[in-house]
Amino acid sequence: MIGPDDLWWVLLIKCGVLVVFLLTAFAYLTLAERKISARIQLRYGPNRVGPFGMLQPAADGLKLFFKENVAPAQRDKCSTWWARASPVGGMLAYAVIPGHQQLVRHVFHWDIAHVNVGLLFILGITSLGVYSLFLGGFASNSKYSLLGGLRSSAQLISYEMAVSFALIVS
Repeated sequence: MIGPDDLWWVLLIKCGVLVVFLLTAFAYLTLAERKISARIQLRYGPNRVGPFGMLQPAADGLKLFFKENVAPAQRDKCSTWWARASPVGGMLAYAVIPGHQQLVRHVFHWDIAHVNVGLLFILGITSLGVYSLFLGGFASNSKYSLLGGLRSSAQLISYEMAVSFALIVS
């Protein structure tokens, strides 16, 4: 999995760069989606914070950080925490995507883990999102949210099966 020449601090730096890159890309892709949706609907998009609204993701993150946590009183706190840990699986899937860069005298590999079955690893890790949907519905101790979580899980499983078969065949 991890090569013998990879030092632990190099792996930590790679993981940090990957997390920062993915979170920043997610924030600005969300901004692009909001701007494109506003343009389609003939209205102004997010344009209040910074030049052309480019600081809107930072403002959204700050607002989310200070937002009140509203949750049902009878919830299962452990299951709620595990349900919120689903983005870790999505970021972990990027750890096996290969990439390298030629530096002065050394080839630097950006992939964190070296596995021979990278596609199967990606499909397995991304399918863990089904559990977070189910746990989110289960943790609230309500039969309606449990049924909603089961329905969402079933839809995601049927979607993932078609995508997995298409990727494995090609």
